[in-house]
Amino acid sequence: MENFSLILAIVVVTALAFDFTNGFHDTANAMATTISTGALKPKVAVAMSAVLNLVGAFLSVEVANTISKGLVDETGIRPEVIFAALVGAILWNLLTWLVGLPSSSSHALMGGLIGATIASAGTAAVHGDVLVTKVLLPAVAAPIVAGVAAMLATRLSYTLGRKAEGKAAAKGYRTGQIASAGLVSLAHGTNDAQKTMGIITLALVAGGAVAPDSDPPTWVILSAGMAIALGTYLGGWRIIRTMGKGLTELQPQQGFAAQTSAATVILASSHLGFSLSTTHSVSGSVMGAGLGRKGGVVRWSTATRMFVAWGLTLPAAALVGALAESVTGLGDWGTAVVAAFLIASSAAIWKISRREVVDASNVNDTEEPAGVVTTAIAAVAPPPAGSLADDLTATIPSPAPAPAPEPVAPAVPPAAAV
Repeated sequence: MENFSLILAIVVVTALAFDFTNGFHDTANAMATTISTGALKPKVAVAMSAVLNLVGAFLSVEVANTISKGLVDETGIRPEVIFAALVGAILWNLLTWLVGLPSSSSHALMGGLIGATIASAGTAAVHGDVLVTKVLLPAVAAPIVAGVAAMLATRLSYTLGRKAEGKAAAKGYRTGQIASAGLVSLAHGTNDAQKTMGIITLALVAGGAVAPDSDPPTWVILSAGMAIALGTYLGGWRIIRTMGKGLTELQPQQGFAAQTSAATVILASSHLGFSLSTTHSVSGSVMGAGLGRKGGVVRWSTATRMFVAWGLTLPAAALVGALAESVTGLGDWGTAVVAAFLIASSAAIWKISRREVVDASNVNDTEEPAGVVTTAIAAVAPPPAGSLADDLTATIPSPAPAPAPEPVAPAVPPAAAV
């Protein structure tokens, strides 16, 4: 019993560690556009987001119930299976954070859980209908819906504000952007914090600590909310840079449209119990806002890398979760080996990240290449005034100076000749 209690405690601590990585991995979802447009200072933005994530964790448990009751069969799931699932999710979160790609923490968690469950109990233990209707379909639909909504909202904003005074309109949109960013943070708490609540509740059910079909206990809700809030406050600056500057250059009107559209999609999905990726929703809305402004350009090179990461998240986390489960199934020493591997890998990733530090002081600096589309536009754009004359002056050689005349000897006077 003591050994089992220790395993359950390890699972709970690991789940809160995942929730922490979820927080700093997804800070960009709420605050990247607010920071990139200058609506809020970086530190103020992440502090505001952290508080609202904590509040949002208490608003609903529908998504938590999807994870703990619907995705996999609770019977026959051991705490070690949950631990293995969390290992796959944490490592994928850290790897994508290292390279600055906004992938889905939600799909990393569900991928790890699916892989570990299949390795332990077979494919029959995974509820395929729930996986398709509440995970895969929202994953595809969310960025498209949020992107189209943000594009239309951006065009509407520019149309309505065409006659508005520039500085006053920008100030108004920045104020609206702060409000919409707070709404995204609140929505993130109602969706992503609940996933950790669900995974801890599933572990408690597997360990016999709570009855099957139970809602998350209050201490689980509180601890999960605090873990994701702390991670959010520390800020995932690498991903904030990619989301705020790497995808497109946003103006306040675009930032407001992007965040409002994303928040609407996330809150609606939380109400319906869809385990939606907030990252997919916000990324789609940012690209939609970029396309909605006349002359706006999306950096498709960055977007392509991001799409690849999205496609790899579920299978990669599932593979790591399955491998971890195969090792933990060997006994207590197997669980210890997996735990040591997780700690060592996390430390190595953190050490590599110190080679190029990204923080609040340089988060708005970007060296992202412009990409093919942007380069082509720059190549055919007319030169600024004065540059043509300068170029002609630089390319036409100046005439060579005339050679100096040769000196002529003075004539000899006749008297001297006699």
